[in-house]
Amino acid sequence: MLGTRLAGSLSRLAPARPPPCPCLANATPFPSLRSLSRPRTRPSQRFTSSSAAQEGARRPIAGGNVYQRAREEHYKRRNRSLLLYSAATVLIVTAGSYLAVPLYRVFCSTTGYGGTPDTDSSKFTPDRLIPRTDLDRRIRVTFNADASDALPWSFEPQQKEVRVLPGETALAFYTATNHSSEDIIGIATYNVTPQNIAPYFAKVECFCFEEQRLLAGEEVDLPVFFFIDRDFVDDPLMKDVREVTLSYTFFRARRDSYGNLVPSEGPLAVPNSVPAV
Repeated sequence: MLGTRLAGSLSRLAPARPPPCPCLANATPFPSLRSLSRPRTRPSQRFTSSSAAQEGARRPIAGGNVYQRAREEHYKRRNRSLLLYSAATVLIVTAGSYLAVPLYRVFCSTTGYGGTPDTDSSKFTPDRLIPRTDLDRRIRVTFNADASDALPWSFEPQQKEVRVLPGETALAFYTATNHSSEDIIGIATYNVTPQNIAPYFAKVECFCFEEQRLLAGEEVDLPVFFFIDRDFVDDPLMKDVREVTLSYTFFRARRDSYGNLVPSEGPLAVPNSVPAV
């Protein structure tokens, strides 16, 4: 009885519970601490995640592969072009080394450079080979012959000079004799003086720049068929020219690195491996 009374007294003394606030009626309930706590990752899960990351790093990216292939194709094309350019350069240099001497001879023969007589066949037409008799202007042509010290030949012209009119053809001869006891191949070079008459000095036939093989003790006659062009008298630069010298020099032939016979200016320039030279 006493306990019951005491409990009733305490309940009357306790403050009354305030009524709930109307603003909180529709509020979202605050999450519990348990729901906010994050579960700890197990060691096995961490290992799995790191392995996946490493596997993703090792896996190539599609865009990177395209860029890499494009660079490789670019380098291949560049290397291919460089190889083609290098091969073309080598071919051009090789062809130029073979053609240098013939082209130089053609250039000199066409332009008269260095006193080289003209060998243009277009000047050998019949109308160009008519002497200019309207002007009594004969040109004195003298002949000169020399042989290299390395060549045991005697070489000399059979006539000292001839006198020709512009447009008139003339025939002259040289004589070459091999005084050695072996067969020898020789090559002759030529020029005319004064040099400014070279474009008008045309050779129809000559032995220059052709190999001449003389047997031991052999003697040969070498012809030169030439004329002075008719336009010579119309050039004011030629008005004082009255004399022309045609010179030939024989050299002992040797073979160059390409196997071609070329003039040799010294006794040591002829290799021992070249037969009959």
